[in-house]
Amino acid sequence: MCGIVGYIGKDQAAPIILDGLARLEYRGYDSAGMAVYDGEKVNITKSVGRLKALSELTHDGATMPGTVGIGHTRWATHGAPSNVNAHPHFNEKETIAVVHNGIIENYLALKKKLTQRGYHFVSETDTEVLAHMLDYYYKGDPMEAIIKVLHRVEGSYALGILFADFPGELFAVRKDSPLIVGQNGEGCFIASDVPAILRYTRTVTYIENQEIVRLSKEGFHVYNVDAEELEKPSVTIEWDAEAAEKAGYEHFMLKEMYEQPKTVADTAGPRIRGNDIVIEELGMSEEELLKVKKIHIVACGSAYHAGVTGKYVLEGMARIPVEVDLASEFRYRDPILEEGAMVIVISQSGETADSLAALREAKERGFKVLGIVNVVGSSIAREADNVMYTWAGPEIAVATTKAYSAQLIALYLLAMKFSRVRHTVTEEEFSEMLGDLRRLPDQIELLLNNKNRIQRFANRYIAAKEVFFIGRGIDYAISMEGSLKLKEISYIHSEAYAAGELKHGTISLIEEGTLVAAVATQSSLYQKIISNMVEVKSRGAFVLAVTCEGNREIEKAADYVIYIPITNRFFTNSLAIIPLQLFSYYVAVGKGCDVDKPRNLAKSVTVE
Repeated sequence: MCGIVGYIGKDQAAPIILDGLARLEYRGYDSAGMAVYDGEKVNITKSVGRLKALSELTHDGATMPGTVGIGHTRWATHGAPSNVNAHPHFNEKETIAVVHNGIIENYLALKKKLTQRGYHFVSETDTEVLAHMLDYYYKGDPMEAIIKVLHRVEGSYALGILFADFPGELFAVRKDSPLIVGQNGEGCFIASDVPAILRYTRTVTYIENQEIVRLSKEGFHVYNVDAEELEKPSVTIEWDAEAAEKAGYEHFMLKEMYEQPKTVADTAGPRIRGNDIVIEELGMSEEELLKVKKIHIVACGSAYHAGVTGKYVLEGMARIPVEVDLASEFRYRDPILEEGAMVIVISQSGETADSLAALREAKERGFKVLGIVNVVGSSIAREADNVMYTWAGPEIAVATTKAYSAQLIALYLLAMKFSRVRHTVTEEEFSEMLGDLRRLPDQIELLLNNKNRIQRFANRYIAAKEVFFIGRGIDYAISMEGSLKLKEISYIHSEAYAAGELKHGTISLIEEGTLVAAVATQSSLYQKIISNMVEVKSRGAFVLAVTCEGNREIEKAADYVIYIPITNRFFTNSLAIIPLQLFSYYVAVGKGCDVDKPRNLAKSVTVE
């Protein structure tokens, strides 16, 4: 979850590192620090809180001269946020500095051994163990020390390492935590994610598990754990740096919400050809698609909610049984994967630790895995048998909006492809769905342009203590995402419930003035959800309804109604989520919350 940036080259390192860390602050932000070699020794400066504190402490890097350095923004796992626990970490001689993203699972055992050998620890972190281990094994050869450490640590890590004895070099290592390398005419970079270095280079190399990078200002070399040099291809990043900027919007989240029409069009457009859906990256013939007997969707957070929608859509449209698992539970429940099963792993970053572990579990059992990811070259993209990119572009706000919308579209496309092959929809129905899919971007834009009305409503609930979201069928799936958005960025307790479950306990929590958001987009369930709305309203709830145009009957049961355009019943979640995103955003803004970087959360969850 933490962010790492390193630089070695002709320019001053500290300003470049600070700039890169600012673009990674969504990955972790409870403390930050830098280590820079000044020509004589390695200097470290750290601060608790947001990166701004480190920038002010170092006068935007001016007080830390030097052309090689590493930096880090921390999301605390071992030890509370403090200057002592912040990265980088030194060995006792202050000649080796380390930054780390990930978790060293056997650090207590290693710490005990090092303590017995006379090493003293000053922090509560697992990372300090790495600094002392490097010191223990270092006999003048950095590569030899790094390789020996890698053979003894267990867990996940991306490391940036400085050796004072080798001021003209920077070292980096990766296992299960993301790491990229970039290069331009002035020097080389390491980073946890592309936006950190995109201002300086578009040429990026993705580092694989247990690979070691040795960088100098002239270039870099990559080695395996046997110290054998590897040939690594570079890729050119197509999207520009401006895509990762706010572009005049108050928050990244608002900007990314307004990018959803383009995201939906970019994800769907290239795969709609004439009157057909073509998903070449599936790598499956029609005969192979017909052999799929069951689909397992595995994901976390909002991607999991997209997967729940996918279950309703795939089962309803293509008549394929679907199971949806939280990735953190998938491995540990010993899932039953039978012949004919297909596994779909969904992740915005492509680096989600639990989802990556689930992918590996499925592949070890011999099952085909399709990754639905947003980040080109990410771990899931590389390790899945096939990958379907969502083309949402960089998403900086911690709470996902456009990446979630793109995941929905990818699942719609898959369902339509399966339904066409399996003949579970008629040609007329398929053509109508294609038309509705093509109209979604304009309909989303229409809803976004209605933000003022939603903002006025949101202002009434800035002081809310709890909110309930209810829905039936596919509307329950969107209620889950609406609830998550609100709690993520506004810190208001909210829960989503299948509306039919209200009487099984939840309704006891409804009292005078409680806000209940009811999603009602499925005409076959209108009467059922209206009955649930009446139930909560009779107990004092204020009812907000999100429904389709023309459903005027709902006004009798709701206190406030937001209408979405008519679309295919399987696609309604792409429209219903827009007012729920806007509502959450304006409630959070009204409360003065940090919308882009909510407390305790990080964008990419790269540890279990």
